[in-house]
Amino acid sequence: MPVDFDSYLSPFSWRYASPAMRALWSERGKRLLWRRIWLALAKVQSGYGLVSAEQLADLAAHAAEVNIPRALEIEAEIHHDLMAELKTFAEQAPLGGGALHLGATSMDIEDNADALRLRAALELTLARLKDLLWALAGKIDDYAGLPVMAFTHLQPAEPSTLGYRLACYAQDLLEDYAALKAAHENTRGKGFKGAVGTAAAYGDLLGLENVPEFERRLSTELDLPFYPVAAQTYPRRQDYIILSALAGLGASLYRLAFDLRVLQSPPVGELSEPFGSKQVGSSAMPFKRNPINAEKINSLARALAVMPQVAWGNAAHSLLERTLDDSANRRTLLPEAFLTADELLGTALKITRGLVVREEAIARNLAVYAPFAATERVLMAAARAGADRQAMHERLREHALAAWAAVQAGRPNDLIARLQGDTAITQHVPAAQIAALAGVNGYVGTAPQRARELAETIRQTLAG
Repeated sequence: MPVDFDSYLSPFSWRYASPAMRALWSERGKRLLWRRIWLALAKVQSGYGLVSAEQLADLAAHAAEVNIPRALEIEAEIHHDLMAELKTFAEQAPLGGGALHLGATSMDIEDNADALRLRAALELTLARLKDLLWALAGKIDDYAGLPVMAFTHLQPAEPSTLGYRLACYAQDLLEDYAALKAAHENTRGKGFKGAVGTAAAYGDLLGLENVPEFERRLSTELDLPFYPVAAQTYPRRQDYIILSALAGLGASLYRLAFDLRVLQSPPVGELSEPFGSKQVGSSAMPFKRNPINAEKINSLARALAVMPQVAWGNAAHSLLERTLDDSANRRTLLPEAFLTADELLGTALKITRGLVVREEAIARNLAVYAPFAATERVLMAAARAGADRQAMHERLREHALAAWAAVQAGRPNDLIARLQGDTAITQHVPAAQIAALAGVNGYVGTAPQRARELAETIRQTLAG
């Protein structure tokens, strides 16, 4: 099957995701798994006298000889991809080929292969997420105590720290790690239960009394736990659970990237993603430094967010013992969910490791907006000193509005000077105390400590 740039290629075929994730979901990789499962089935059945040692050796000798062109040639005639691969394998192993697929239905092979791929894909995803969390933990420690202006409703609020803001993203991602790890631990195959889940054909071959031990041996051989109950397929709810965990990861990364886009805009200008020395931001505007990596995360995560809806439909519409209306969409749904998540994580790691922190812009924004946060501290200090809380609130409000007007007119924020010049305020809170209350380093609360504690929690979790 030729692959070239004269035919449609998915961006995941060459532009997005890692080579390891692409290889896992490749056509060759899938067919190698099918053959691995056929070989495991024959090996266990040989213990019951159904497959000879010579047949088993013949199958093992040819298990890696995937021949996709020949399989597609057969499929064009019979219109069944798994049977076409089975016939190709049997042609290559003339001695053992006749013993392939004894008692099995297609989904005994396909669904166990899918479960193995899902579990392997989760392992790759968890490894990528671990790298990102390690990188974030380092950044959190680096900037745990660096004051920044915090924003609520996209309006300046009070000072926080950059490390604490990063810790908010990392905490979400740590919960995603737990969800994906649980999904990995709970991934199960269909097992070998035949056409409708009764294992009747295996019972005919082995005797019903031997079927439980037969399936247990296959579970051990494949290193894959099986559902105790399954009809023709494993419950499609499993796909929904796994894709929902991936979509949750996408949501966490989306938020991080969206915030970075806001913070990278020149009016804020505090952070930026790495930008190559020869990177082109715009074909028309040479000065542009567009946040293309953060935008890519938002774009791909938006697509990932709707994938669980398709998996939900597959689970909910799996009528009676099985329908085939999930098969076509799962060919792209499962791989592209993981390929998307893989690209998201790789891009987020690139951004995190190369994150540019512009401390001069941070200081500028603090100088403009942080003084307003001091009004609450001055109000509390004045009230403790015996001032009328409501009257003091009104004076502070008037000064704050005047200072806002100055800022909006492009002048420096003179709020602190205004407060220090108002004797109605300084009789309760001296000018020196007002200056101290306005210091941002003293108004970040427990943010530095909590940020460092979260970084340590990340390290302990990942090392455990």
